[in-house]
Amino acid sequence: MLSPDLVHSLADTFRVLGDPTRVRILDALRDGELCVQDLAARIGLSESAVSHQLRLLRTMRLVRVRRDGRLAIYAVDDHHILELLEQASTHVQEGA
Repeated sequence: MLSPDLVHSLADTFRVLGDPTRVRILDALRDGELCVQDLAARIGLSESAVSHQLRLLRTMRLVRVRRDGRLAIYAVDDHHILELLEQASTHVQEGA
């Protein structure tokens, strides 16, 4: 049986993944690192909106950032999350 703390952490993770913009960001980062500007262009949102979502993803340790001068470059922090998204995608497609 899952511990109450683990249940709470899982629910928090799924809550963060419940936003289409955050899922799109993670999908865009699937192939490697991107800066905020490139992420914003790829998913069609403002840099400000993407930055806000990235802060939430960083808080949950789903993405990490590294600095290259003044440029912030983001990557998926834990590739298990990509596996989870892939499994969820398969589940959704099979149900359609």
